[in-house]
Amino acid sequence: MKKNQQKINQKKETKKTLNKALQLSSAGLQMGLTIYLGFLLGKWLDVKFETTYLKQTITLLAVFISIYLLIRQANKIND
Repeated sequence: MKKNQQKINQKKETKKTLNKALQLSSAGLQMGLTIYLGFLLGKWLDVKFETTYLKQTITLLAVFISIYLLIRQANKIND
């Protein structure tokens, strides 16, 4: 009886660990995509408004947003 309970607990822990790893790996993809989309938006706005600073500004803003989202998601995973 105790062995069965231990096996069940081990499977649950393994599943939790794999779930956390999957969530963290997807966070990296989300971060990259956010930065890339910010870059594309800034590039498009530079062409539209004939400026030279929006691409860098919006890309930097996208970096800060993606770091914020990563920290928030990491805190959520650890809870």
